[in-house]
Amino acid sequence: MKADRVCEIRSTCPYCGVGCGVCLSADAAGGLEVRGDPDHPANFGKLCSKGSALGETVGLEGRLLAPRVGGTDTDWDSALSLVAGRFKEIIEQHGPESVGFYVSGQLLTEDYYVANKLMKGYIGAANIDTNSRLCMASTVAGHRRAFGTDTVPGTYEDLEEADLVVLVGSNLAWCHPVLYQRILRARKKRPEMKLVVIDPRRTASCDGADMHLALKAGTDAALFNGLLCAIHDAGAVDKHFVTHVNGFDETLAAASSDRDAVTGLSDDDLRAFYDLWIRTEKAVTVFSQGVNQSSSGTDKVNTILNCHLATGRIGLPGMGPFSVTGQPNAMGGREVGGLANMLACHLELENADHRAAVHEFWGSPAIAQGPGLKAVEMFRAAGEGRIKALWIIHTNPAVSMPDADAVRRAIADCEFVVVSDITAETDTARLADVLLPASAWGEKEGTVTGSDRLISRQRAALPAPGQARPDWDILAEIGRRMGWYEAFDYASPAEIFREYAALSGVAGKLGRDFDISGKAEMDDRAYDTMAPFHWPQSAGRRGGRFFADGKFYHPDGKARMVPVRYRPPEAKQAPRYPFRFNTGRIRDQWHTMTRTARSPRLAAHLAEPFLDLHPGDAARLGISHADLVRVESPEGRAILRARLTDAQQPGDVFAPMHWTGETAPCARVDALVAAVTDPVSGQPESKASVVAVTKFQAAWYGFAVSSRAMTPRSAYWARARTRAGWRAELAGSTQPEDWEAEARALFGLPDAEAQTLIDRRRGLARIAFHRDGQLLAALFAGPQPVAVKRDFLATLPGSDAPDALTGQPPADRPDPGPLVCSCFNVGLNTILAAIEEKGLVSVDQIGAALEAGSNCGSCRPELAAILAGTQTMEAAE
Repeated sequence: MKADRVCEIRSTCPYCGVGCGVCLSADAAGGLEVRGDPDHPANFGKLCSKGSALGETVGLEGRLLAPRVGGTDTDWDSALSLVAGRFKEIIEQHGPESVGFYVSGQLLTEDYYVANKLMKGYIGAANIDTNSRLCMASTVAGHRRAFGTDTVPGTYEDLEEADLVVLVGSNLAWCHPVLYQRILRARKKRPEMKLVVIDPRRTASCDGADMHLALKAGTDAALFNGLLCAIHDAGAVDKHFVTHVNGFDETLAAASSDRDAVTGLSDDDLRAFYDLWIRTEKAVTVFSQGVNQSSSGTDKVNTILNCHLATGRIGLPGMGPFSVTGQPNAMGGREVGGLANMLACHLELENADHRAAVHEFWGSPAIAQGPGLKAVEMFRAAGEGRIKALWIIHTNPAVSMPDADAVRRAIADCEFVVVSDITAETDTARLADVLLPASAWGEKEGTVTGSDRLISRQRAALPAPGQARPDWDILAEIGRRMGWYEAFDYASPAEIFREYAALSGVAGKLGRDFDISGKAEMDDRAYDTMAPFHWPQSAGRRGGRFFADGKFYHPDGKARMVPVRYRPPEAKQAPRYPFRFNTGRIRDQWHTMTRTARSPRLAAHLAEPFLDLHPGDAARLGISHADLVRVESPEGRAILRARLTDAQQPGDVFAPMHWTGETAPCARVDALVAAVTDPVSGQPESKASVVAVTKFQAAWYGFAVSSRAMTPRSAYWARARTRAGWRAELAGSTQPEDWEAEARALFGLPDAEAQTLIDRRRGLARIAFHRDGQLLAALFAGPQPVAVKRDFLATLPGSDAPDALTGQPPADRPDPGPLVCSCFNVGLNTILAAIEEKGLVSVDQIGAALEAGSNCGSCRPELAAILAGTQTMEAAE
């Protein structure tokens, strides 16, 4: 080991549910150096672009450093007394159902445990839900219906041992890149291994696929019902295994009544997929938000599980259904009962014996008697005045919830709102009565669980700044101040973990799957050094897979196949709203960008919110590439940049969900999404609303760069960080009367020296501000989207740039072009030049020459597309 790595701290990445291990070391500037942990079983040293850029996100700019009441900083004693007093007062006046907690997959398991205990055992209601409700609640419900518990049967190794991996509603290449690269590396070793992608869109995950089934949006259940019928017709049902399963005949009958033609796939494509799945015993079906985020998401999950149960392909190496979760500790939240309809340790809130066991273990004055309000219900209740106090922890529901404008109004109108977060600069935090400064990733201690049941430690490598405190500590202090001192007298996360592990032993004795009681007696030192482990960890079992033995967790010990029929999305396309609206993530951003927007290199890949639509649809609407478009639904509206691509099916459009009132207030896309939910899981249908699209008639368009944050006032704007400061796209409904005055107001530069080039007749304006020979800011505006070298201009603030107004790089300064590889900061022009000069003909050769694509691999599909484009041009020549 290198000398400078002796002091490294092993922790876990705070992004997706893969749960990658990271090694952290403090740098000379008080920040962090981050690398992948080569010994962690989730990633073996690999990191995605977001994980690789973690060191750029830990600065103190924008951090909330003290409690804040009514917009004024205060001390912890005053803030905590106010929060505890108001919650007690409201509960005494209106009952325990009048308050709610909305928490997050960003919480560590120990934080989650204390919040769940406080609400369900001591306040005595179940009104605690998590933003994981938006992510994987349908999987939880599907697992519970099929298996009797929310159990992930397999492990990541199954992705490498399978002979067939099917990705359903998952752009794994961008959303879980480390897992996707594990699959591709396995295929390189075993070329006979097959990869199938089932997705209405052609995504980056299709680049390495043997088959892409571009089914009609929302028809997954019909497809897997068709597969179940094909399994039966081919004689591929495992007759021995289905003796451990109830409901086979009813489920087959329901599936037989469906018609897979509604998928829009050809008979040849359907038959090819069915035959491949049936003849490939070692098959893993990976599914994610494209399945979950649906008004029939639970049913879709069960159609997938039905096929694996019918064939017995579950719980064996290289076989099984596999849900990949979107958040770093969504699994921990599921395990600890963070959802409104669950108890800790996979105990059931509806089960009187389970409630009694938890009640007795906690020694609490009460126990919730039934499910509480799920996320959509909770904010609806706040808007109606039934929820009078809300505590929101590490999440931004004013942006991320469906019908987000209504949610924002509900939070604003709620009688008392507390927000715990690392910043006051979010759409939700700006609505709070009380803000509590919480410790961030890199500053706190605890555990998280990845998608395959792997529990890992998060460890602190930096001191918490200002008065920031860990979430468990804040929650426990509120519990003490509400009168339950002994129950919340915790001194450390290790103490909480031991209690949680002991409770899991109670669950194990009640026949549940989640049991880590083997860790209940560990001392603080053992907790500090705890290595990653798969649950369960008990006297009777350690890790491994589930269900190959035919033993399940329903009272009769059997699994249940669930009869399902295809149901179309709730919202119907019609002349007023003719497009099916899909939302999702992009490669280099995360949720509402509270963390990732701090990183210049992550902001550089796709710096502006956009709408993908098919070229045929765009032509019919008179929309050209890079036009701004107005997108409107029955719930709300947005303005986005048009990207024309045949990766979209005609009639479908797609927009990423990351931008907020802080970064692009006209692009809060969840304001367009209807608050329609799955009747079983309560998960919103985030991928199937309906919208109209029209061209936004702007009077002018602009692009701006600045060494410091700007304050745009135009009808449309979107800003992003750069290494030199900030960049922004702008558009206005009316022409400014004075362009120089407009630019000075935008940049906050009333006295700086101005360099101007203004043609009022043609509507053109270029204005640069300098001080002491250095460029401070520049604005480029015109009647059409301005044609300048954006990525070059973004590097200029703070430098001597007398020719900035040309908008072009000088001949002696190469322009790297738009960013393609975030890990190694490699631009399009650099790649094109290397292809031409060095004769590169493969993605691996590009990696060897430039490093691009050689780390997380999530840019490899783009590299392949660039190569294909150059080869097409050569063929044309």
